[in-house]
Amino acid sequence: MFSAISINKDEAGQSVEVTQIDESQLPEGNVTIDVDYSTLNYKDGLAITGSSPVVRKFPMVPGIDLAGVVSESSHANWKAGDRVVLNGWGVGEGHWGGLSQKARLNGDWLVALPEAFTSRQAMAIGTAGYTAALCVDTLMAHGVRADQGEILVTGATGGVGSFAVALLAKAGFTVVAATGKESEADYLKSLGASDIILRSELSEKGKPLQKERWAGVVDSVGSFTLVNACAQTQYGGVVAACGLAQGPDFPATVMPFILRGVSLLGVDSVMAPIELRQAAWKRLAKYLDPAQLDTIADEISLSEAIPAAKDLLEGKIRGRLIVDVNK
Repeated sequence: MFSAISINKDEAGQSVEVTQIDESQLPEGNVTIDVDYSTLNYKDGLAITGSSPVVRKFPMVPGIDLAGVVSESSHANWKAGDRVVLNGWGVGEGHWGGLSQKARLNGDWLVALPEAFTSRQAMAIGTAGYTAALCVDTLMAHGVRADQGEILVTGATGGVGSFAVALLAKAGFTVVAATGKESEADYLKSLGASDIILRSELSEKGKPLQKERWAGVVDSVGSFTLVNACAQTQYGGVVAACGLAQGPDFPATVMPFILRGVSLLGVDSVMAPIELRQAAWKRLAKYLDPAQLDTIADEISLSEAIPAAKDLLEGKIRGRLIVDVNK
């Protein structure tokens, strides 16, 4: 038997609890993992609170991230004792996830945990840091260079934003962080931000074309924030979009794209191919200072993850929440 968060739904509605599960109940998969740590992401918050129908079947163990040690494997790439990390692949939505002491998964979904990180540090990074690394890789793959000008990071005090600031600064870029929390300026500068702007400068409807400023953008916000970021991007600049904290809408014109040659590129972390995942974790291992992870992340227990989900959706959480599933 092992402990896990279980989400159930019946005619009376959704219920969530920490419960005991027999290992025989684990779903199909060719790799079984003893989970060390998981995390609480925005999507996990939606699943646990039932605020959005992200869970596709019940009962469901949430948790889109996990790090741990392989205990059993019939997959050619993995053997007992291997340290692994998992992000996405619909885990925690359609397949039991990481907010559990054990998980059984498809070995094709796993990435070897870089030696630079412990399991705890890997979950301080989680999908947020991995997504940020995908965004930085996207900007650089499309020709954005440090000498071209400032890079804007929106939603900068969130998980993706925090890691994007840190990774870009370590790679030599001049980073401007947008946030609605003026009190977090020192935190963002400690991660490497050169300047801070207020979220309100971007979050309302603006002109289709605005003064050119950004060589590149990492946006996790969407809606008018993304629209204004595009309108302020330099000729030939690149915008990497990966989130919708303000909203999924994009009330824009084509002006930045056809008059300035701006590129808007979508970054998906859930179904990204293994090559991109491995490259992202390689970037994290190379550029991320493990000491910064204590600043970015706080640790909670499995039972504390349930009430924390509501706080996360209400924007009360800074950075990352690591979940010690064995507490």
